[in-house]
Formats: sequence, structure tokens, C-alpha cells
Amino acid sequence: MKLKKIHFLVIKSYVGPLILTFFIAIFILLMQFLWKYVDDLVGKGLEWYIIGELLFYASATFVPLALPLAILLSSIMTFGNLGEHYELVAMKSSGLSLKKIMAPLVVLSVLISISAFYFSNNILPRANLKFHSILYDVRKHRLAFNIEPGVFYKGIDGFVIRASAKDEDGNTLRDMMIYDHRGRTGNTTVTLAETGRMEISPDQRSVVFTLFNGNNYNEETEGRKKLETRPFQRSAFRKQVRRFDLSGFELNRTDESLFRNNYHMFNTTQLRYARDSLQEELMERKTDVRRTLITNFNHLMLTDTLPQDSLVPVSNESYETLLGSLDAPALQRVFESALSSARNIRERINSISMDHEYKARRIRKHEVELHRKFTLSFACLILFFIGAPLGAIIRKGGLGMPLVMSVLMFVVYHISSMMGEKFTKELVIPSWQGMWLASAIFLPLGVFLTIKATTDAPLLDADGYRKRWERLTAWFTRKKRSAE
Repeated sequence: MKLKKIHFLVIKSYVGPLILTFFIAIFILLMQFLWKYVDDLVGKGLEWYIIGELLFYASATFVPLALPLAILLSSIMTFGNLGEHYELVAMKSSGLSLKKIMAPLVVLSVLISISAFYFSNNILPRANLKFHSILYDVRKHRLAFNIEPGVFYKGIDGFVIRASAKDEDGNTLRDMMIYDHRGRTGNTTVTLAETGRMEISPDQRSVVFTLFNGNNYNEETEGRKKLETRPFQRSAFRKQVRRFDLSGFELNRTDESLFRNNYHMFNTTQLRYARDSLQEELMERKTDVRRTLITNFNHLMLTDTLPQDSLVPVSNESYETLLGSLDAPALQRVFESALSSARNIRERINSISMDHEYKARRIRKHEVELHRKFTLSFACLILFFIGAPLGAIIRKGGLGMPLVMSVLMFVVYHISSMMGEKFTKELVIPSWQGMWLASAIFLPLGVFLTIKATTDAPLLDADGYRKRWERLTAWFTRKKRSAE
């Protein structure tokens, strides 16, 4: 009964910081995303639910980064708090080992890892699809209709509008100029007005300009005769109403099926199928290329400039005999033909090499995404077995030392992970080595820290290190004296 209460206490102490640090990490990554794409979001008149949907799916794509960091930080904070308030000492004095204290959190971490794999395999591809499609539409969306004084506004298709000043009401414009470019003949149709009033239609689909005291100018340029005479028309008006369509400012949603073939939107089954298909295609391509190159090399010395009866296969007669039987002009033609053929083959080989490298990179990207589905779950376990023993060793809670230690650990983990992924995509190392590089580095560290914490080894004991240093210096002193 007492053991169950202790386990409940440990889980309660762990879940709170885990949830808090997870959402803090999501928030920080979301702020970074907004800072990166702020120019694509501001000033476009987007509805609040569009921005909310974009941020929601963006948050889902940040889970693979936020969850391991939250597990590492919360595990350090939990066991650091227990150690700082001597709760770990009380538990150990009652006969409980650190393994038994960590047992419920180990089970919880395994469940979180399984959930992380399910999320990465089933939910994350859907979130990536939604996120990339919405972000594509938002970035392609035009800026909201807004005419600034002294600035030529080109947001309406076929028109350029300029106003020298705008009154405080935001609707009255002074000294207006409207260029009509729908005919694609330059600035041949212009409307000038002293004042104008701008109003948006009730259905928000058009803008109406009511112009006062102005002139319409039109220069005829259609037809060869008019290009020579260039007739000019001018008409004055006291009041004129111009209506412009704003349907182009609506957010048009792209069909999501256009993004479905990207490897970010695949689960493990789809990634394996796509990878196998690409590998089979690459092998067939290599077989065809090998057959073609062998044929070209076998006929490298053949040329149409020589009679067919003088052509002998290279494999049946040496080069010296073949070339010695030719006169100077024929020999020059053979050399020129051979050089041209060699250049053509070299260019073909370079083109084939680039094509093979492109296909190999595509295969690697699929393999990277496939391994990523599993490395996320494994990272949750590894970072827990680093954070929990480390927290029990440093015995500091709160957001001071645990935050510093967790950030340093996670930065090293993330950098090593990015290096492995980069080497994999650049075809330097196999995909399984690159994607599991960070796990291979941190797994021994987690085992080492767990052993040290369960055996109560003074890993971060300053006095212990000071005493060892004093013993080492004393030993060197004795050696030096004996040598003298």
C-alpha cells in the first residue's frame, strides 16, 4: 500500500512538469515559426480561423521536437526536486531502491513512446499534409486591399491606382490616378480625379470608387494606321462610378491531393512501398544504362567514314594493326570520330550519374523519414533514462540547473541527430547509421548515468573530485621527490 502511494506521488510529481514543459516548448517553437513567416501572414486580411488552423497544424508538426525535450526537462526537474527536498533519501531509507522509485515512470515513458510512434505514423503525416497545404495557400494569397498615399497600388488585376493623400476617415482619397492595363498597351488609358470616395460592397466582393471632377484619357494604338497617327481622346466628368472586382483577394484552397505524394505525408507502410518502388526503378535504370554503355564502348572505334570491309572488331585485332593499316586522312577521321564518340559517352555518363544521384537521394529521403518514425519513440526512452538519473545526481529542482542541463543535453542530441541526417541525405553513410547516430551516442550515457544513480556514486560530488585531485598531486609530489 505504501509503495503504491509512493508511486502515485512520483507520477504526480512528474506529469505536471511534463505537461507544462511540453506546451512551453510547443509555444517557443510556434513563436519561431511566426517570426519566420510573419511577412507571409501580416496584412493579408486572413480570417482568424484560417490562422488558428495553420497554427494548430504547425503545433502538431513540432511535437517530434517538443516531446523529447519535455521528457528530458521534466525528468530532471522531478528527481531533482525529490533529491533537493530529501524525499529520495527518505524513500531509500525505507528500503526502496532508485529502480523501484523509477519503475512507474519507466512504464509511463514506455507508454509515451508507443503513443509517440502512433502519433508519428498516423497523425503526423495528416498534420503535415494540412499544414503544408494551408501554408502554401497563405503564402500565395494576396495582401489585403489597402491604398497608401503616394504609393502605386497594383493589387487589382489590370489596374494601377495612386492617390496623393487620404483623409482621416480612410475612405476619401485626393488627387487620384487610375491606370487601365487590361489591354496590355502600356499607360494609354488613364483616369484622373480631384477626389474620390472608396467603399466596399456589402458582400465584400468588390470595391466601388466614386470619382469627382476628373478626366478620362485614352490613346488609341490598335491597328497599324492608329500606331502612326496615335489618335487621342479626352472626356471630362463631374461624377463617375468605377467598380473593381475583389474576388481575387479571397483565399483559394488548393487541392490537398497535390501534396499527398510527398514523403512527409506517408506512414511506414507507404514509405516502405515508395522506397521499394524507387529502388526497383533505379536498378532497372542501372541495368539499361550498363547494357547501353557496353554497346557504345564496343562500337567506339567504328565510324561511317571508313568502308565496312576495313572495319575489324577491336576484340579480334590489336589497335596497332588496325591503325597501321590506315592512311593519314582515314586515321585522322578515325581519331576525330573516336574523340567525338568519347565526348558524347562522357556527357551521357555525367547525365546518367546525375540522374542516379537524384534517384538515390530520393530513396534516402524516404529512408530518413521511415527511420524517423522509430527514432522519436526511442529518443523519449533514452532521454528519460538520462534525465531521471541526472536529476537524482544533481539534486536540484526548479528551472535553474535542470533547465541548463536539459538544454545542453538536448542541443547536443539535436545537433548529432541533424549531422547524422545530413550525412545520410548526402549519401555519405547508410541511412540506419545516420538516423540512429544520436541514439547510439546517448544510449551509453543513459546506461552510465542510471548505473551511477542506482549505486549512489558521487558523480557530481565536488568534495570527492577535490580529494582525488589532492591525492593525485600528492602522488606526483612523492614521485618527484623520490626521483631527486
